[in-house]
Amino acid sequence: MKTNAARILEQQQVPYELLTYDVDPQDLAAERAADKLGLPYEQVFKTLVVRGDQTGVCFAVIPANARLDLKALAKMSDNKKVETVPLKEVQNLTGYIRGGVTALGSKKPYPVFIDISATQFSSIAVSAGKQGQMLMVSPTTYQITVQGTIGAITH
Repeated sequence: MKTNAARILEQQQVPYELLTYDVDPQDLAAERAADKLGLPYEQVFKTLVVRGDQTGVCFAVIPANARLDLKALAKMSDNKKVETVPLKEVQNLTGYIRGGVTALGSKKPYPVFIDISATQFSSIAVSAGKQGQMLMVSPTTYQITVQGTIGAITH
């Protein structure tokens, strides 16, 4: 079954590949998705929902094995401070559940910040909007599609 994220890519005539894997509801870590897909952690990107004190909610798209640099993201997003949104708020804000959050087709078009490491690959895996599904897409095309800003936001 196609997700809204996949439909958006098709509407915009963006080439992508849909990848599927078995989900363990007890372990939704992005590293497990990478393991199951046989991809390096650096090529599989997780989408975090964060909130800035000035600009509100935004997405941070970072490698599976990376940690978000809150100070770097705050600076890039014109905030004094950013923090991750509590998990209980994520579905209401985005329409997606943990393990399936994507910047494509979110309830609202929040700003998207993508770690610069995405640019070292010809394609990256991002959530398709459903647990167990990822989209392989060109990082440049993904950036354009989500109107994202690229920068160093991990440590």
